[in-house]
Amino acid sequence: MNTFTAPEIDYVAISPILIVGIAALLSVLAETFLPRFLRRQIQLMLTFFSLIGAFIVLMINHNLRTITVGGAVAIDGPGVVLMGTILLLSLLSAFLIAERSLDSLGDAFAPSASALPGSVDEREFSARGYFQTEVWTLFLFAVFGMLIFVVANDLLFMFVALEVMSLPLYLMVGMARRRRLLSQEASLKYFVLGAFSSAFFIFGAGLVYGFAGSISLPVIHDSLASTTSETLLIVIGMAMLLVGLFFKVGAVPFHQWTPDVYQGAPTPITAFMGATVKVAAFGAMMRLLYVAFSGIQWDWEVILWTVAILSMLVGSLIALTQSDVKRMLAYSAVAQSGFILVGVVAASPAGIAAVMFYLIAYGVVTVGTLAVISMVRDSSGEATHLSKWAGLGKKSPVLGAVMAIFMLSLAGIPLTSGFVIKFGVFAAAIAEGDTWLVIAAVIASIIAAFFYVRVIVVMFFSAPNENTASVAIPSILTTITVAATATATLVLGIIPQPLLDLLSNAGIFIR
Repeated sequence: MNTFTAPEIDYVAISPILIVGIAALLSVLAETFLPRFLRRQIQLMLTFFSLIGAFIVLMINHNLRTITVGGAVAIDGPGVVLMGTILLLSLLSAFLIAERSLDSLGDAFAPSASALPGSVDEREFSARGYFQTEVWTLFLFAVFGMLIFVVANDLLFMFVALEVMSLPLYLMVGMARRRRLLSQEASLKYFVLGAFSSAFFIFGAGLVYGFAGSISLPVIHDSLASTTSETLLIVIGMAMLLVGLFFKVGAVPFHQWTPDVYQGAPTPITAFMGATVKVAAFGAMMRLLYVAFSGIQWDWEVILWTVAILSMLVGSLIALTQSDVKRMLAYSAVAQSGFILVGVVAASPAGIAAVMFYLIAYGVVTVGTLAVISMVRDSSGEATHLSKWAGLGKKSPVLGAVMAIFMLSLAGIPLTSGFVIKFGVFAAAIAEGDTWLVIAAVIASIIAAFFYVRVIVVMFFSAPNENTASVAIPSILTTITVAATATATLVLGIIPQPLLDLLSNAGIFIR
Protein backbone atom coordinates (compact mmCIF):
# COMPACT_ATOMS: atom_id res chain seq x y z
CA MET A 1 0.00 0.00 0.00
CA ASN A 2 1.37 3.42 -0.98
CA THR A 3 1.69 5.95 1.81
CA PHE A 4 1.56 9.68 1.34
CA THR A 5 4.67 11.58 2.36
CA ALA A 6 4.12 15.25 3.05
CA PRO A 7 6.56 17.48 1.17
CA GLU A 8 9.12 19.43 3.15
CA ILE A 9 8.34 23.13 3.01
CA ASP A 10 10.76 25.88 3.98
CA TYR A 11 8.25 28.52 5.01
CA VAL A 12 10.97 31.12 5.58
CA ALA A 13 12.23 30.77 2.01
CA ILE A 14 8.76 31.16 0.47
CA SER A 15 7.50 33.74 3.00
CA PRO A 16 7.45 36.66 0.49
CA ILE A 17 5.15 34.63 -1.75
CA LEU A 18 2.98 33.65 1.19
CA ILE A 19 2.61 37.26 2.35
CA VAL A 20 1.20 38.34 -1.01
CA GLY A 21 -0.97 35.21 -1.28
CA ILE A 22 -2.47 35.72 2.18
CA ALA A 23 -3.09 39.38 1.39
CA ALA A 24 -4.94 38.31 -1.78
CA LEU A 25 -7.18 35.99 0.24
CA LEU A 26 -7.85 38.69 2.83
CA SER A 27 -8.71 41.01 -0.05
CA VAL A 28 -11.39 38.57 -1.17
CA LEU A 29 -12.86 38.56 2.34
CA ALA A 30 -12.75 42.36 2.45
CA GLU A 31 -14.76 42.54 -0.78
CA THR A 32 -17.25 40.03 0.58
CA PHE A 33 -17.92 41.29 4.07
CA LEU A 34 -16.89 44.94 4.42
CA PRO A 35 -19.31 47.80 3.69
CA ARG A 36 -18.55 49.61 0.43
CA PHE A 37 -17.31 52.83 2.05
CA LEU A 38 -14.53 50.94 3.89
CA ARG A 39 -13.30 48.73 1.06
CA ARG A 40 -10.97 51.10 -0.73
CA GLN A 41 -9.02 52.06 2.40
CA ILE A 42 -8.65 48.44 3.53
CA GLN A 43 -7.67 47.27 0.05
CA LEU A 44 -5.00 49.95 -0.24
CA MET A 45 -3.58 48.99 3.15
CA LEU A 46 -3.53 45.30 2.25
CA THR A 47 -1.85 45.98 -1.08
CA PHE A 48 0.82 48.43 0.00
CA PHE A 49 1.69 46.69 3.28
CA SER A 50 1.87 43.25 1.67
CA LEU A 51 4.10 44.38 -1.21
CA ILE A 52 6.42 46.36 1.05
CA GLY A 53 6.43 43.63 3.70
CA ALA A 54 7.16 40.92 1.15
CA PHE A 55 10.05 42.95 -0.26
CA ILE A 56 11.55 43.56 3.19
CA VAL A 57 11.33 39.85 4.08
CA LEU A 58 12.86 38.97 0.71
CA MET A 59 15.81 41.29 1.37
CA ILE A 60 16.32 39.84 4.86
CA ASN A 61 16.43 36.30 3.43
CA HIS A 62 18.18 37.17 0.17
CA ASN A 63 21.04 34.72 0.78
CA LEU A 64 18.76 31.68 1.07
CA ARG A 65 19.37 29.04 -1.59
CA THR A 66 17.13 26.01 -1.43
CA ILE A 67 14.75 23.73 -3.30
CA THR A 68 11.55 23.29 -1.32
CA VAL A 69 7.84 22.40 -1.52
CA GLY A 70 8.69 18.88 -2.59
CA GLY A 71 11.05 20.12 -5.30
CA ALA A 72 8.41 22.37 -6.89
CA VAL A 73 10.05 25.67 -5.86
CA ALA A 74 13.69 26.69 -6.31
CA ILE A 75 14.84 29.73 -4.36
CA ASP A 76 18.10 30.89 -5.92
CA GLY A 77 19.91 34.10 -6.80
CA PRO A 78 18.07 34.89 -10.05
CA GLY A 79 14.76 33.93 -8.42
CA VAL A 80 15.33 36.36 -5.54
CA VAL A 81 16.28 39.17 -7.95
CA LEU A 82 13.26 38.57 -10.16
CA MET A 83 10.85 38.38 -7.21
CA GLY A 84 12.25 41.64 -5.84
CA THR A 85 11.85 43.28 -9.26
CA ILE A 86 8.23 42.14 -9.51
CA LEU A 87 7.43 43.47 -6.04
CA LEU A 88 8.97 46.90 -6.69
CA LEU A 89 7.39 47.33 -10.12
CA SER A 90 4.05 46.17 -8.72
CA LEU A 91 4.29 48.76 -5.96
CA LEU A 92 4.91 51.54 -8.48
CA SER A 93 2.02 50.25 -10.60
CA ALA A 94 -0.23 50.18 -7.51
CA PHE A 95 0.43 53.89 -7.05
CA LEU A 96 -0.94 54.49 -10.54
CA ILE A 97 -3.96 52.25 -9.97
CA ALA A 98 -4.80 54.18 -6.79
CA GLU A 99 -4.69 57.55 -8.61
CA ARG A 100 -7.96 59.51 -8.47
CA SER A 101 -6.90 63.09 -9.24
CA LEU A 102 -6.33 62.90 -12.99
CA ASP A 103 -9.78 62.01 -14.33
CA SER A 104 -12.81 64.20 -13.65
CA LEU A 105 -14.89 61.02 -13.36
CA GLY A 106 -12.66 59.56 -10.64
CA ASP A 107 -10.20 56.74 -11.19
CA ALA A 108 -9.41 54.83 -14.37
CA PHE A 109 -11.81 51.96 -13.67
CA ALA A 110 -15.50 51.43 -14.35
CA PRO A 111 -17.58 51.61 -11.14
CA SER A 112 -19.02 48.18 -12.01
CA ALA A 113 -17.13 46.11 -14.55
CA SER A 114 -20.11 43.81 -15.05
CA ALA A 115 -22.43 46.64 -16.16
CA LEU A 116 -22.91 47.05 -19.91
CA PRO A 117 -21.27 50.16 -21.39
CA GLY A 118 -23.79 53.01 -21.52
CA SER A 119 -26.44 51.04 -19.61
CA VAL A 120 -28.76 52.38 -16.91
CA ASP A 121 -26.87 50.34 -14.31
CA GLU A 122 -23.58 51.92 -15.27
CA ARG A 123 -25.03 55.43 -15.09
CA GLU A 124 -26.53 54.71 -11.68
CA PHE A 125 -23.29 53.36 -10.30
CA SER A 126 -21.45 56.44 -11.58
CA ALA A 127 -24.11 58.79 -10.14
CA ARG A 128 -23.74 57.15 -6.72
CA GLY A 129 -19.97 57.67 -6.81
CA TYR A 130 -19.08 53.99 -6.70
CA PHE A 131 -15.42 53.11 -7.28
CA GLN A 132 -13.90 49.86 -8.37
CA THR A 133 -12.26 47.96 -5.51
CA GLU A 134 -12.29 44.43 -6.92
CA VAL A 135 -9.30 45.44 -9.02
CA TRP A 136 -7.09 45.21 -5.92
CA THR A 137 -8.02 41.57 -5.32
CA LEU A 138 -7.22 40.73 -8.93
CA PHE A 139 -4.01 42.75 -8.73
CA LEU A 140 -2.75 40.83 -5.68
CA PHE A 141 -3.55 37.44 -7.21
CA ALA A 142 -1.69 38.45 -10.39
CA VAL A 143 1.38 39.44 -8.36
CA PHE A 144 1.09 36.18 -6.38
CA GLY A 145 1.13 34.18 -9.62
CA MET A 146 4.13 36.09 -10.95
CA LEU A 147 6.16 35.45 -7.79
CA ILE A 148 5.52 31.71 -8.10
CA PHE A 149 6.19 31.73 -11.86
CA VAL A 150 9.82 32.85 -11.55
CA VAL A 151 10.71 30.21 -8.93
CA ALA A 152 8.58 27.27 -10.14
CA ASN A 153 10.79 24.21 -10.54
CA ASP A 154 8.36 21.85 -12.25
CA LEU A 155 6.06 22.21 -15.22
CA LEU A 156 2.77 21.70 -13.38
CA PHE A 157 3.54 24.33 -10.74
CA MET A 158 4.70 26.64 -13.51
CA PHE A 159 1.42 26.17 -15.37
CA VAL A 160 -0.65 26.86 -12.24
CA ALA A 161 1.37 30.03 -11.65
CA LEU A 162 0.85 31.02 -15.28
CA GLU A 163 -2.92 30.81 -14.88
CA VAL A 164 -2.99 32.56 -11.50
CA MET A 165 -1.00 35.37 -13.09
CA SER A 166 -2.96 35.57 -16.33
CA LEU A 167 -6.63 35.22 -15.40
CA PRO A 168 -6.76 38.38 -13.24
CA LEU A 169 -5.01 40.32 -16.00
CA TYR A 170 -7.64 39.32 -18.56
CA LEU A 171 -10.30 40.82 -16.28
CA MET A 172 -8.40 43.98 -15.35
CA VAL A 173 -7.82 44.85 -19.00
CA GLY A 174 -11.61 45.12 -19.52
CA MET A 175 -12.29 47.46 -16.59
CA ALA A 176 -11.58 50.87 -18.15
CA ARG A 177 -14.01 53.64 -17.12
CA ARG A 178 -13.70 55.41 -20.48
CA ARG A 179 -13.78 53.74 -23.91
CA ARG A 180 -15.44 50.70 -22.36
CA LEU A 181 -16.10 48.85 -25.61
CA LEU A 182 -12.46 49.22 -26.66
CA SER A 183 -11.41 47.97 -23.24
CA GLN A 184 -13.74 44.98 -23.31
CA GLU A 185 -12.66 44.09 -26.84
CA ALA A 186 -9.04 44.15 -25.67
CA SER A 187 -9.95 41.95 -22.71
CA LEU A 188 -11.62 39.38 -24.96
CA LYS A 189 -8.69 39.30 -27.39
CA TYR A 190 -6.24 38.93 -24.54
CA PHE A 191 -8.28 36.10 -23.03
CA VAL A 192 -8.72 34.16 -26.28
CA LEU A 193 -5.08 34.39 -27.31
CA GLY A 194 -3.99 33.81 -23.72
CA ALA A 195 -6.03 30.61 -23.68
CA PHE A 196 -4.16 29.49 -26.80
CA SER A 197 -0.84 30.19 -25.09
CA SER A 198 -1.90 28.17 -22.04
CA ALA A 199 -3.00 25.31 -24.29
CA PHE A 200 0.38 25.28 -26.04
CA PHE A 201 2.15 25.30 -22.69
CA ILE A 202 0.20 22.42 -21.14
CA PHE A 203 0.38 20.36 -24.36
CA GLY A 204 4.13 20.87 -24.42
CA ALA A 205 4.35 19.86 -20.77
CA GLY A 206 2.50 16.64 -21.61
CA LEU A 207 4.94 15.81 -24.40
CA VAL A 208 7.94 16.51 -22.18
CA TYR A 209 6.43 14.29 -19.49
CA GLY A 210 6.02 11.56 -22.09
CA PHE A 211 9.75 11.74 -22.78
CA ALA A 212 11.16 12.19 -19.27
CA GLY A 213 8.47 10.53 -17.15
CA SER A 214 8.57 13.55 -14.87
CA ILE A 215 7.52 17.21 -14.76
CA SER A 216 10.44 18.23 -12.54
CA LEU A 217 12.91 20.47 -14.38
CA PRO A 218 16.05 18.84 -12.87
CA VAL A 219 14.73 15.34 -13.68
CA ILE A 220 14.03 16.42 -17.28
CA HIS A 221 17.63 17.63 -17.48
CA ASP A 222 18.93 14.31 -16.13
CA SER A 223 16.75 12.37 -18.59
CA LEU A 224 18.23 14.32 -21.48
CA ALA A 225 21.75 13.76 -20.15
CA SER A 226 21.22 10.00 -19.93
CA THR A 227 19.67 9.67 -23.40
CA THR A 228 22.10 8.60 -26.10
CA SER A 229 20.03 9.92 -28.99
CA GLU A 230 17.80 12.95 -29.08
CA THR A 231 14.14 12.30 -29.79
CA LEU A 232 11.71 14.45 -31.72
CA LEU A 233 9.23 14.25 -28.84
CA ILE A 234 11.29 16.35 -26.43
CA VAL A 235 12.09 18.97 -29.09
CA ILE A 236 8.43 19.42 -30.02
CA GLY A 237 7.45 19.57 -26.35
CA MET A 238 10.09 22.19 -25.61
CA ALA A 239 9.04 24.23 -28.64
CA MET A 240 5.40 24.22 -27.50
CA LEU A 241 6.41 25.34 -24.01
CA LEU A 242 8.34 28.19 -25.59
CA VAL A 243 5.36 29.16 -27.75
CA GLY A 244 3.30 29.55 -24.57
CA LEU A 245 5.94 31.84 -23.09
CA PHE A 246 6.44 33.78 -26.34
CA PHE A 247 2.74 34.72 -26.16
CA LYS A 248 3.29 36.16 -22.69
CA VAL A 249 6.27 38.30 -23.67
CA GLY A 250 4.64 39.44 -26.91
CA ALA A 251 7.30 38.06 -29.23
CA VAL A 252 6.69 37.73 -33.00
CA PRO A 253 4.75 35.86 -34.38
CA PHE A 254 2.78 35.59 -31.13
CA HIS A 255 2.38 39.32 -30.54
CA GLN A 256 -1.06 39.94 -32.09
CA TRP A 257 -2.72 40.76 -28.77
CA THR A 258 -0.15 43.35 -27.72
CA PRO A 259 -1.22 46.58 -29.51
CA ASP A 260 -4.95 46.14 -28.83
CA VAL A 261 -4.44 45.28 -25.17
CA TYR A 262 -1.96 48.10 -24.57
CA GLN A 263 -4.37 50.59 -26.13
CA GLY A 264 -7.63 49.28 -24.66
CA ALA A 265 -6.58 48.53 -21.10
CA PRO A 266 -6.73 51.18 -18.37
CA THR A 267 -3.32 52.85 -18.51
CA PRO A 268 -2.32 51.81 -14.95
CA ILE A 269 -3.00 48.19 -15.92
CA THR A 270 -1.01 48.63 -19.13
CA ALA A 271 1.90 49.83 -16.98
CA PHE A 272 1.53 46.93 -14.54
CA MET A 273 1.19 44.34 -17.26
CA GLY A 274 3.85 45.76 -19.57
CA ALA A 275 6.47 45.86 -16.81
CA THR A 276 5.84 42.83 -14.60
CA VAL A 277 4.61 40.18 -17.04
CA LYS A 278 7.84 40.48 -19.01
CA VAL A 279 9.86 39.97 -15.84
CA ALA A 280 7.83 36.91 -14.84
CA ALA A 281 7.72 35.32 -18.30
CA PHE A 282 11.40 35.84 -19.10
CA GLY A 283 12.34 34.59 -15.64
CA ALA A 284 10.34 31.40 -16.22
CA MET A 285 11.79 31.07 -19.73
CA MET A 286 15.38 31.25 -18.50
CA ARG A 287 14.72 28.72 -15.74
CA LEU A 288 13.07 26.38 -18.23
CA LEU A 289 15.88 26.61 -20.78
CA TYR A 290 18.88 26.69 -18.45
CA VAL A 291 17.68 24.12 -15.90
CA ALA A 292 15.62 21.61 -17.91
CA PHE A 293 16.79 21.97 -21.52
CA SER A 294 20.45 22.96 -21.32
CA GLY A 295 21.28 19.59 -22.91
CA ILE A 296 19.58 20.54 -26.18
CA GLN A 297 20.78 24.15 -26.32
CA TRP A 298 21.46 23.88 -30.05
CA ASP A 299 17.76 23.29 -30.75
CA TRP A 300 16.35 26.13 -28.67
CA GLU A 301 19.06 28.55 -29.76
CA VAL A 302 17.80 28.28 -33.34
CA ILE A 303 14.22 29.01 -32.19
CA LEU A 304 15.33 31.99 -30.07
CA TRP A 305 17.49 33.40 -32.87
CA THR A 306 14.54 33.35 -35.26
CA VAL A 307 12.02 34.81 -32.84
CA ALA A 308 14.46 37.47 -31.60
CA ILE A 309 15.24 38.76 -35.11
CA LEU A 310 11.58 38.76 -36.13
CA SER A 311 10.53 40.54 -32.93
CA MET A 312 13.19 43.24 -33.20
CA LEU A 313 12.58 44.02 -36.85
CA VAL A 314 8.79 43.62 -37.03
CA GLY A 315 8.23 45.52 -33.77
CA SER A 316 10.49 48.39 -34.82
CA LEU A 317 9.17 48.70 -38.37
CA ILE A 318 5.47 48.64 -37.43
CA ALA A 319 6.03 51.06 -34.55
CA LEU A 320 7.22 53.60 -37.15
CA THR A 321 3.73 53.72 -38.65
CA GLN A 322 1.81 54.25 -35.38
CA SER A 323 0.10 57.54 -34.55
CA ASP A 324 -1.19 56.45 -31.14
CA VAL A 325 1.39 56.64 -28.35
CA LYS A 326 0.16 53.54 -26.51
CA ARG A 327 0.11 51.43 -29.69
CA MET A 328 3.59 52.68 -30.49
CA LEU A 329 4.75 51.55 -27.05
CA ALA A 330 3.07 48.19 -27.66
CA TYR A 331 5.10 47.54 -30.80
CA SER A 332 8.12 48.93 -28.97
CA ALA A 333 7.49 46.26 -26.32
CA VAL A 334 7.53 43.63 -29.07
CA ALA A 335 10.91 44.89 -30.25
CA GLN A 336 12.21 45.04 -26.67
CA SER A 337 11.28 41.38 -26.22
CA GLY A 338 13.55 40.62 -29.14
CA PHE A 339 16.42 42.54 -27.55
CA ILE A 340 15.96 40.64 -24.29
CA LEU A 341 16.02 37.34 -26.19
CA VAL A 342 19.48 38.30 -27.44
CA GLY A 343 20.66 38.06 -23.84
CA VAL A 344 18.75 34.83 -23.23
CA VAL A 345 20.44 33.22 -26.26
CA ALA A 346 23.85 33.91 -24.66
CA ALA A 347 23.11 31.24 -22.00
CA SER A 348 25.96 32.36 -19.73
CA PRO A 349 26.25 33.93 -16.26
CA ALA A 350 26.96 37.26 -17.96
CA GLY A 351 23.86 36.79 -20.11
CA ILE A 352 21.68 36.03 -17.08
CA ALA A 353 22.92 39.17 -15.30
CA ALA A 354 22.41 41.28 -18.45
CA VAL A 355 18.86 40.00 -18.95
CA MET A 356 17.94 40.69 -15.31
CA PHE A 357 19.38 44.21 -15.58
CA TYR A 358 17.40 44.70 -18.79
CA LEU A 359 14.16 43.57 -17.14
CA ILE A 360 14.66 45.90 -14.17
CA ALA A 361 15.54 48.97 -16.21
CA TYR A 362 12.93 48.36 -18.92
CA GLY A 363 10.23 47.75 -16.31
CA VAL A 364 11.04 51.05 -14.62
CA VAL A 365 10.91 52.96 -17.90
CA THR A 366 7.62 51.29 -18.90
CA VAL A 367 5.88 52.26 -15.66
CA GLY A 368 7.25 55.81 -15.88
CA THR A 369 6.28 56.30 -19.52
CA LEU A 370 2.71 55.16 -18.98
CA ALA A 371 2.45 57.29 -15.84
CA VAL A 372 3.29 60.31 -18.00
CA ILE A 373 0.76 59.24 -20.65
CA SER A 374 -1.97 59.03 -17.99
CA MET A 375 -1.40 62.73 -17.21
CA VAL A 376 -1.86 63.97 -20.79
CA ARG A 377 -5.60 64.51 -21.24
CA ASP A 378 -8.34 66.31 -23.12
CA SER A 379 -12.11 66.52 -22.66
CA SER A 380 -12.59 62.83 -23.56
CA GLY A 381 -9.92 61.51 -21.20
CA GLU A 382 -6.40 60.43 -22.05
CA ALA A 383 -5.04 62.00 -25.23
CA THR A 384 -2.91 59.29 -26.77
CA HIS A 385 -2.95 60.39 -30.41
CA LEU A 386 0.43 61.86 -31.30
CA SER A 387 -1.15 64.99 -32.82
CA LYS A 388 -2.41 65.91 -29.33
CA TRP A 389 1.16 66.02 -28.09
CA ALA A 390 2.25 68.82 -30.46
CA GLY A 391 4.09 71.46 -28.43
CA LEU A 392 3.47 69.64 -25.16
CA GLY A 393 7.11 70.11 -24.15
CA LYS A 394 6.70 73.87 -24.45
CA LYS A 395 3.37 73.85 -22.68
CA SER A 396 4.65 71.68 -19.82
CA PRO A 397 8.47 71.64 -19.85
CA VAL A 398 8.89 69.36 -16.82
CA LEU A 399 6.61 66.63 -18.12
CA GLY A 400 8.12 66.96 -21.59
CA ALA A 401 11.63 66.59 -20.16
CA VAL A 402 10.66 63.49 -18.19
CA MET A 403 9.04 61.91 -21.25
CA ALA A 404 12.15 62.75 -23.27
CA ILE A 405 14.30 60.90 -20.71
CA PHE A 406 12.14 57.80 -21.08
CA MET A 407 12.17 57.97 -24.88
CA LEU A 408 15.94 58.38 -24.98
CA SER A 409 16.31 55.41 -22.65
CA LEU A 410 14.10 53.21 -24.82
CA ALA A 411 16.17 54.27 -27.81
CA GLY A 412 19.36 53.23 -26.00
CA ILE A 413 21.02 56.64 -25.84
CA PRO A 414 24.09 56.95 -23.53
CA LEU A 415 23.66 58.31 -19.98
CA THR A 416 20.35 56.50 -19.67
CA SER A 417 19.68 52.97 -18.47
CA GLY A 418 18.61 51.98 -22.00
CA PHE A 419 22.17 52.26 -23.29
CA VAL A 420 23.60 50.13 -20.48
CA ILE A 421 21.04 47.34 -20.85
CA LYS A 422 21.49 47.03 -24.60
CA PHE A 423 25.25 47.12 -24.28
CA GLY A 424 25.01 44.38 -21.65
CA VAL A 425 22.95 41.91 -23.67
CA PHE A 426 24.93 42.65 -26.86
CA ALA A 427 28.26 42.08 -25.09
CA ALA A 428 27.04 38.83 -23.55
CA ALA A 429 25.83 37.57 -26.93
CA ILE A 430 29.08 38.50 -28.71
CA ALA A 431 31.08 36.72 -26.02
CA GLU A 432 29.17 33.52 -26.85
CA GLY A 433 29.72 33.90 -30.59
CA ASP A 434 26.32 35.32 -31.57
CA THR A 435 27.77 38.22 -33.54
CA TRP A 436 25.27 38.13 -36.42
CA LEU A 437 22.38 38.26 -33.99
CA VAL A 438 23.87 41.38 -32.42
CA ILE A 439 24.28 42.96 -35.85
CA ALA A 440 20.56 42.42 -36.48
CA ALA A 441 19.84 43.93 -33.05
CA VAL A 442 21.92 47.02 -33.80
CA ILE A 443 20.05 47.56 -37.09
CA ALA A 444 16.72 47.23 -35.27
CA SER A 445 17.93 49.69 -32.61
CA ILE A 446 18.72 52.27 -35.30
CA ILE A 447 15.23 51.85 -36.78
CA ALA A 448 13.62 52.09 -33.34
CA ALA A 449 15.44 55.32 -32.54
CA PHE A 450 13.35 57.12 -35.17
CA PHE A 451 9.96 56.61 -33.54
CA TYR A 452 11.26 57.35 -30.05
CA VAL A 453 12.90 60.57 -31.18
CA ARG A 454 9.74 61.46 -33.13
CA VAL A 455 7.86 61.83 -29.83
CA ILE A 456 10.52 64.27 -28.58
CA VAL A 457 10.40 66.23 -31.85
CA VAL A 458 6.62 66.52 -31.68
CA MET A 459 6.73 67.73 -28.09
CA PHE A 460 9.52 70.29 -28.39
CA PHE A 461 9.79 71.28 -32.04
CA SER A 462 6.09 71.80 -32.80
CA ALA A 463 4.08 74.79 -31.70
CA PRO A 464 1.13 74.20 -29.36
CA ASN A 465 -2.25 74.52 -31.10
CA GLU A 466 -5.94 74.26 -30.23
CA ASN A 467 -5.72 70.45 -30.35
CA THR A 468 -2.79 70.20 -27.94
CA ALA A 469 -3.77 68.28 -24.82
CA SER A 470 -3.49 69.57 -21.29
CA VAL A 471 -1.49 68.09 -18.43
CA ALA A 472 -3.58 67.08 -15.44
CA ILE A 473 -2.15 67.66 -11.97
CA PRO A 474 -1.54 64.26 -10.34
CA SER A 475 -1.73 63.22 -6.72
CA ILE A 476 1.35 62.47 -4.66
CA LEU A 477 1.17 58.80 -5.71
CA THR A 478 1.66 59.41 -9.43
CA THR A 479 4.18 62.16 -8.68
CA ILE A 480 6.28 59.70 -6.66
CA THR A 481 6.07 57.13 -9.46
CA VAL A 482 7.17 59.57 -12.17
CA ALA A 483 9.97 61.04 -10.05
CA ALA A 484 11.24 57.64 -8.92
CA THR A 485 11.25 56.09 -12.40
CA ALA A 486 12.89 59.10 -14.06
CA THR A 487 15.57 59.26 -11.37
CA ALA A 488 16.23 55.51 -11.60
CA THR A 489 16.50 55.73 -15.40
CA LEU A 490 19.23 58.36 -15.13
CA VAL A 491 21.05 56.81 -12.15
CA LEU A 492 21.18 53.37 -13.78
CA GLY A 493 22.52 55.01 -16.93
CA ILE A 494 25.21 57.07 -15.18
CA ILE A 495 26.15 54.78 -12.26
CA PRO A 496 25.12 51.24 -13.30
CA GLN A 497 28.02 49.39 -11.70
CA PRO A 498 26.57 48.76 -8.20
CA LEU A 499 23.50 47.04 -9.65
CA LEU A 500 25.58 45.21 -12.24
CA ASP A 501 27.86 43.87 -9.48
CA LEU A 502 24.84 42.80 -7.44
CA LEU A 503 23.34 40.93 -10.38
CA SER A 504 26.65 39.34 -11.32
CA ASN A 505 26.93 37.98 -7.79
CA ALA A 506 23.37 36.63 -7.84
CA GLY A 507 24.67 33.40 -9.34
CA ILE A 508 22.91 31.00 -11.69
CA PHE A 509 19.73 28.95 -11.59
CA ILE A 510 20.07 25.92 -9.29
CA ARG A 511 18.86 22.37 -9.91
